[in-house]
Amino acid sequence: MPDAIFAHPRLAEIYDTFDGDRADLDAYVAITAEFAGGRASVVDVGCGTGNLAVRLAALGHAVAGVDPAAASLAVARAKPHADAVTWIEGDATALPSLHADIALMTGNVAQVFLTDEDWTGTLRAIAAALRPGGHFVFETRRPERRAWEEWTVDSAPVVREVPGVGIVEERREELRVDLPYVYFRGAYRFPDGSVLRSESTLRFRDREEVEASLAACGFEIVDVREAPDRMGKEYVFITRTQAGHRPNR
Repeated sequence: MPDAIFAHPRLAEIYDTFDGDRADLDAYVAITAEFAGGRASVVDVGCGTGNLAVRLAALGHAVAGVDPAAASLAVARAKPHADAVTWIEGDATALPSLHADIALMTGNVAQVFLTDEDWTGTLRAIAAALRPGGHFVFETRRPERRAWEEWTVDSAPVVREVPGVGIVEERREELRVDLPYVYFRGAYRFPDGSVLRSESTLRFRDREEVEASLAACGFEIVDVREAPDRMGKEYVFITRTQAGHRPNR
């Protein structure tokens, strides 16, 4: 079940405003060109409100965006170039065999898979959607950097003006750490006084654990890079399917 921030229609509507300009996506656009060329078949896994998917479609890529949150997909479908994207409601296991050139997973998506079964099932489904030698690129936070220590619950609320909605206030209400899991809850106050809450849990995997899971699911690592917007805080894994490996979903 997706978190409310993605799945509730009122929260999905304000998500982009609070998420910022997504300059982090520049790196994924460049990586797509580097490893898949100028007219590639791309899968955006956990596409959310579609910022990366529509951007890649505008550049001429054939894009499929998959996400289990219908409310987020509704926001995505209203954006320019959305008609050029194939939108799929579901998780990665809903992907057909696309023979795609590259699959991308941005943001914290890689960390929402809390169990080993869900994570490996997702990796196998992505491998099955790629052509032989196709690439899979994703980012994940480095647990040793302890990012959660910056996610304070006693800071001032964040206030944004959301087009068509008005002034919305975001406040983090709770943060709990029980490694490898970090739990947090946010509250959003709307102009009519109503408050909606969203709860999230992320799993922090170390590099060795991630690399072992990739190898077990038929990926070989091409490169591990820094995330330009979070230098020293994340790994960006660039992988490709191993020759001769036949993934089982």
